[in-house]
Amino acid sequence: MFHRPSWARQSTRLVRDYIESMARKNFSRIAGVAGLGFAVLILSLNAFLAPAGLPLPGAEIDEVIAFFSTQKGLIGSTSALAPLTWVTATVFGAGALIALWRSGRGHATAWALVGLAGILMQNLTFTGVMATRLALASTPAGHDQAVSGLWALNEALFIFNGTFLALALVGLSAGGRVAEAIPGWHAWMGYLAAALQFGSATLSPLLIDDPQSVGLLGLAGWLLWAAWIAVYGIVLIRLPSVTQRGEPQGSPTDPGDNPAGGVAAHASAPARRRSR
Repeated sequence: MFHRPSWARQSTRLVRDYIESMARKNFSRIAGVAGLGFAVLILSLNAFLAPAGLPLPGAEIDEVIAFFSTQKGLIGSTSALAPLTWVTATVFGAGALIALWRSGRGHATAWALVGLAGILMQNLTFTGVMATRLALASTPAGHDQAVSGLWALNEALFIFNGTFLALALVGLSAGGRVAEAIPGWHAWMGYLAAALQFGSATLSPLLIDDPQSVGLLGLAGWLLWAAWIAVYGIVLIRLPSVTQRGEPQGSPTDPGDNPAGGVAAHASAPARRRSR
Protein backbone atom coordinates (compact mmCIF):
# COMPACT_ATOMS: atom_id res chain seq x y z
CA MET A 1 0.00 0.00 0.00
CA PHE A 2 1.26 3.46 -0.93
CA HIS A 3 1.83 5.86 1.99
CA ARG A 4 2.16 9.56 1.48
CA PRO A 5 5.19 11.18 3.13
CA SER A 6 4.51 13.05 6.35
CA TRP A 7 5.32 16.40 4.73
CA ALA A 8 2.70 15.75 2.03
CA ARG A 9 0.05 14.89 4.64
CA GLN A 10 0.95 17.98 6.63
CA SER A 11 0.81 20.21 3.55
CA THR A 12 -2.55 18.77 2.56
CA ARG A 13 -3.86 19.36 6.07
CA LEU A 14 -2.62 22.95 6.10
CA VAL A 15 -4.24 23.71 2.75
CA ARG A 16 -7.49 22.08 3.85
CA ASP A 17 -7.53 23.98 7.15
CA TYR A 18 -6.82 27.25 5.34
CA ILE A 19 -9.66 26.71 2.86
CA GLU A 20 -12.06 25.76 5.67
CA SER A 21 -11.01 28.83 7.67
CA MET A 22 -11.50 31.10 4.66
CA ALA A 23 -14.90 29.58 3.92
CA ARG A 24 -15.99 29.95 7.54
CA LYS A 25 -14.75 33.47 8.19
CA ASN A 26 -14.91 35.20 4.81
CA PHE A 27 -17.55 33.39 2.81
CA SER A 28 -19.28 36.64 1.84
CA ARG A 29 -15.99 37.88 0.42
CA ILE A 30 -15.44 34.60 -1.45
CA ALA A 31 -18.98 34.83 -2.84
CA GLY A 32 -18.39 38.43 -3.92
CA VAL A 33 -15.24 37.47 -5.80
CA ALA A 34 -17.20 34.59 -7.36
CA GLY A 35 -19.88 37.03 -8.50
CA LEU A 36 -17.30 39.30 -10.10
CA GLY A 37 -15.60 36.27 -11.65
CA PHE A 38 -18.89 35.06 -13.07
CA ALA A 39 -19.59 38.44 -14.67
CA VAL A 40 -16.10 38.58 -16.18
CA LEU A 41 -16.37 35.00 -17.46
CA ILE A 42 -19.72 35.37 -19.21
CA LEU A 43 -18.71 38.69 -20.79
CA SER A 44 -15.39 37.22 -21.94
CA LEU A 45 -16.93 34.07 -23.38
CA ASN A 46 -19.45 36.06 -25.37
CA ALA A 47 -16.72 38.46 -26.49
CA PHE A 48 -15.15 35.49 -28.28
CA LEU A 49 -18.36 33.84 -29.53
CA ALA A 50 -20.20 36.88 -30.89
CA PRO A 51 -17.46 38.13 -33.28
CA ALA A 52 -16.99 34.56 -34.51
CA GLY A 53 -20.60 34.57 -35.69
CA LEU A 54 -22.45 32.45 -33.12
CA PRO A 55 -25.96 32.05 -34.58
CA LEU A 56 -28.79 33.69 -32.66
CA PRO A 57 -32.22 32.10 -32.11
CA GLY A 58 -34.10 32.20 -35.41
CA ALA A 59 -30.98 31.81 -37.56
CA GLU A 60 -31.23 29.85 -40.80
CA ILE A 61 -30.10 26.23 -40.59
CA ASP A 62 -27.41 26.80 -43.24
CA GLU A 63 -25.84 29.47 -41.02
CA VAL A 64 -25.96 27.10 -38.06
CA ILE A 65 -24.29 24.28 -40.02
CA ALA A 66 -21.60 26.61 -41.34
CA PHE A 67 -20.73 27.96 -37.90
CA PHE A 68 -20.63 24.71 -35.94
CA SER A 69 -18.74 22.84 -38.66
CA THR A 70 -15.96 25.46 -38.80
CA GLN A 71 -15.72 26.62 -35.17
CA LYS A 72 -15.33 23.30 -33.33
CA GLY A 73 -12.20 24.49 -31.54
CA LEU A 74 -13.87 27.67 -30.31
CA ILE A 75 -16.94 25.78 -29.10
CA GLY A 76 -14.74 23.28 -27.29
CA SER A 77 -12.61 25.90 -25.54
CA THR A 78 -15.57 28.02 -24.43
CA SER A 79 -17.44 24.92 -23.25
CA ALA A 80 -14.41 23.95 -21.16
CA LEU A 81 -14.85 27.17 -19.16
CA ALA A 82 -18.61 26.73 -18.74
CA PRO A 83 -18.36 24.58 -15.56
CA LEU A 84 -16.40 27.37 -13.90
CA THR A 85 -19.22 29.83 -14.61
CA TRP A 86 -21.74 27.48 -12.96
CA VAL A 87 -19.50 27.04 -9.92
CA THR A 88 -18.97 30.79 -9.49
CA ALA A 89 -22.67 31.52 -9.95
CA THR A 90 -23.60 28.92 -7.31
CA VAL A 91 -21.04 30.22 -4.81
CA PHE A 92 -22.26 33.77 -5.41
CA GLY A 93 -25.88 32.76 -4.84
CA ALA A 94 -25.06 30.86 -1.65
CA GLY A 95 -23.02 33.78 -0.32
CA ALA A 96 -25.82 36.24 -1.06
CA LEU A 97 -28.27 33.96 0.77
CA ILE A 98 -26.05 33.75 3.85
CA ALA A 99 -25.44 37.50 3.88
CA LEU A 100 -29.15 38.29 3.66
CA TRP A 101 -29.98 35.58 6.20
CA ARG A 102 -27.72 37.35 8.70
CA SER A 103 -29.98 40.38 8.58
CA GLY A 104 -32.43 38.45 10.73
CA ARG A 105 -35.33 39.54 8.52
CA GLY A 106 -37.44 36.60 7.40
CA HIS A 107 -38.67 38.21 4.18
CA ALA A 108 -35.09 38.88 3.10
CA THR A 109 -34.23 35.21 3.58
CA ALA A 110 -37.32 34.08 1.67
CA TRP A 111 -36.51 36.33 -1.28
CA ALA A 112 -32.87 35.22 -1.18
CA LEU A 113 -34.00 31.59 -1.42
CA VAL A 114 -36.04 32.52 -4.49
CA GLY A 115 -32.94 34.13 -5.98
CA LEU A 116 -30.73 31.12 -5.25
CA ALA A 117 -33.33 28.81 -6.81
CA GLY A 118 -33.26 30.97 -9.94
CA ILE A 119 -29.47 30.75 -10.15
CA LEU A 120 -29.52 26.97 -9.76
CA MET A 121 -32.22 26.60 -12.40
CA GLN A 122 -30.39 28.84 -14.87
CA ASN A 123 -27.26 26.75 -14.29
CA LEU A 124 -29.22 23.63 -15.13
CA THR A 125 -30.85 25.19 -18.19
CA PHE A 126 -27.63 26.59 -19.55
CA THR A 127 -26.00 23.20 -19.07
CA GLY A 128 -28.46 22.06 -21.73
CA VAL A 129 -27.54 25.01 -23.96
CA MET A 130 -23.82 24.20 -23.75
CA ALA A 131 -24.45 20.47 -24.21
CA THR A 132 -26.42 21.05 -27.41
CA ARG A 133 -23.69 23.36 -28.70
CA LEU A 134 -21.12 20.61 -28.14
CA ALA A 135 -23.42 18.10 -29.82
CA LEU A 136 -23.86 20.43 -32.81
CA ALA A 137 -20.10 20.85 -33.14
CA SER A 138 -19.64 17.06 -32.97
CA THR A 139 -22.35 16.14 -35.51
CA PRO A 140 -20.79 14.75 -38.70
CA ALA A 141 -21.34 16.58 -41.99
CA GLY A 142 -24.41 15.52 -43.95
CA HIS A 143 -26.66 14.98 -40.90
CA ASP A 144 -28.74 18.07 -41.48
CA GLN A 145 -31.84 16.66 -39.77
CA ALA A 146 -29.88 15.97 -36.60
CA VAL A 147 -28.46 19.50 -36.67
CA SER A 148 -31.93 20.93 -37.18
CA GLY A 149 -33.32 19.05 -34.18
CA LEU A 150 -30.41 19.95 -31.91
CA TRP A 151 -30.61 23.60 -32.92
CA ALA A 152 -34.34 23.74 -32.20
CA LEU A 153 -33.65 22.33 -28.70
CA ASN A 154 -30.82 24.81 -28.20
CA GLU A 155 -33.09 27.72 -29.16
CA ALA A 156 -35.82 26.62 -26.75
CA LEU A 157 -33.43 26.19 -23.82
CA PHE A 158 -31.74 29.53 -24.55
CA ILE A 159 -35.05 31.38 -24.69
CA PHE A 160 -36.49 29.89 -21.50
CA ASN A 161 -33.25 30.50 -19.59
CA GLY A 162 -34.41 34.10 -19.26
CA THR A 163 -37.18 32.97 -16.91
CA PHE A 164 -34.68 31.74 -14.33
CA LEU A 165 -32.43 34.76 -14.73
CA ALA A 166 -35.48 36.90 -13.95
CA LEU A 167 -36.19 34.79 -10.87
CA ALA A 168 -32.61 35.24 -9.62
CA LEU A 169 -32.69 38.99 -10.28
CA VAL A 170 -36.01 39.60 -8.53
CA GLY A 171 -35.24 37.34 -5.56
CA LEU A 172 -31.82 38.75 -4.70
CA SER A 173 -32.83 42.34 -5.49
CA ALA A 174 -35.90 42.19 -3.26
CA GLY A 175 -34.00 40.36 -0.54
CA GLY A 176 -31.18 42.89 -0.71
CA ARG A 177 -33.58 45.78 -0.28
CA VAL A 178 -35.44 44.17 2.63
CA ALA A 179 -32.10 43.54 4.36
CA GLU A 180 -30.92 47.07 3.47
CA ALA A 181 -27.85 45.52 1.87
CA ILE A 182 -28.07 47.13 -1.58
CA PRO A 183 -29.09 50.64 -2.69
CA GLY A 184 -32.38 51.31 -4.40
CA TRP A 185 -30.85 51.98 -7.81
CA HIS A 186 -29.16 48.58 -7.75
CA ALA A 187 -32.43 46.84 -6.91
CA TRP A 188 -34.22 48.71 -9.72
CA MET A 189 -31.45 47.67 -12.11
CA GLY A 190 -32.24 44.08 -11.15
CA TYR A 191 -35.99 44.56 -11.58
CA LEU A 192 -35.53 46.13 -15.01
CA ALA A 193 -33.20 43.34 -16.13
CA ALA A 194 -35.69 40.78 -14.81
CA ALA A 195 -38.56 42.42 -16.73
CA LEU A 196 -36.55 42.38 -19.95
CA GLN A 197 -35.46 38.77 -19.49
CA PHE A 198 -38.95 37.58 -18.57
CA GLY A 199 -40.49 39.55 -21.43
CA SER A 200 -38.09 37.95 -23.88
CA ALA A 201 -38.75 34.46 -22.50
CA THR A 202 -42.52 35.02 -22.69
CA LEU A 203 -42.75 36.68 -26.09
CA SER A 204 -40.20 34.59 -28.00
CA PRO A 205 -42.31 31.38 -28.06
CA LEU A 206 -45.22 33.42 -29.45
CA LEU A 207 -42.93 34.62 -32.25
CA ILE A 208 -41.18 31.29 -32.78
CA ASP A 209 -40.70 31.91 -36.49
CA ASP A 210 -38.94 35.21 -35.83
CA PRO A 211 -37.55 35.25 -32.25
CA GLN A 212 -34.95 37.83 -33.26
CA SER A 213 -37.70 40.46 -33.26
CA VAL A 214 -37.61 40.41 -29.45
CA GLY A 215 -33.93 39.50 -29.22
CA LEU A 216 -32.94 43.02 -28.19
CA LEU A 217 -35.06 42.64 -25.05
CA GLY A 218 -33.07 39.60 -24.00
CA LEU A 219 -29.74 41.20 -24.93
CA ALA A 220 -30.44 44.36 -22.94
CA GLY A 221 -31.61 42.27 -19.99
CA TRP A 222 -28.52 40.08 -20.19
CA LEU A 223 -26.13 43.07 -20.18
CA LEU A 224 -27.94 44.51 -17.18
CA TRP A 225 -27.75 41.09 -15.49
CA ALA A 226 -23.96 41.02 -15.92
CA ALA A 227 -23.61 44.56 -14.51
CA TRP A 228 -26.04 43.81 -11.66
CA ILE A 229 -24.19 40.70 -10.51
CA ALA A 230 -20.84 42.52 -10.66
CA VAL A 231 -22.17 45.28 -8.39
CA TYR A 232 -23.69 42.68 -6.06
CA GLY A 233 -20.30 40.98 -5.90
CA ILE A 234 -18.70 44.24 -4.76
CA VAL A 235 -21.39 44.58 -2.07
CA LEU A 236 -20.60 41.10 -0.75
CA ILE A 237 -16.85 41.74 -0.77
CA ARG A 238 -17.37 44.81 1.40
CA LEU A 239 -19.62 43.06 3.93
CA PRO A 240 -17.26 40.77 5.91
CA SER A 241 -15.27 43.45 7.70
CA VAL A 242 -18.41 44.75 9.38
CA THR A 243 -21.07 42.04 9.32
CA GLN A 244 -18.84 39.20 10.40
CA ARG A 245 -17.30 41.03 13.32
CA GLY A 246 -18.31 38.84 16.24
CA GLU A 247 -19.48 36.04 13.94
CA PRO A 248 -22.21 34.63 16.21
CA GLN A 249 -24.23 37.86 15.94
CA GLY A 250 -26.72 37.66 13.12
CA SER A 251 -25.25 34.31 12.06
CA PRO A 252 -27.41 32.04 9.92
CA THR A 253 -27.55 29.45 12.67
CA ASP A 254 -29.78 31.72 14.75
CA PRO A 255 -30.63 34.93 12.91
CA GLY A 256 -33.45 35.78 15.26
CA ASP A 257 -31.09 36.43 18.17
CA ASN A 258 -30.04 39.74 16.68
CA PRO A 259 -32.76 41.25 14.50
CA ALA A 260 -30.78 44.46 14.08
CA GLY A 261 -27.50 42.72 13.36
CA GLY A 262 -25.84 41.47 10.23
CA VAL A 263 -26.43 43.26 6.96
CA ALA A 264 -29.13 45.56 8.27
CA ALA A 265 -26.90 46.78 11.09
CA HIS A 266 -24.10 47.50 8.62
CA ALA A 267 -26.43 49.42 6.34
CA SER A 268 -27.82 51.54 9.20
CA ALA A 269 -24.46 52.24 10.87
CA PRO A 270 -23.75 55.43 8.86
CA ALA A 271 -27.19 56.76 9.81
CA ARG A 272 -26.49 56.17 13.51
CA ARG A 273 -23.15 57.98 13.26
CA ARG A 274 -24.78 60.98 11.57
CA SER A 275 -27.40 61.20 14.34
CA ARG A 276 -24.76 61.54 17.08
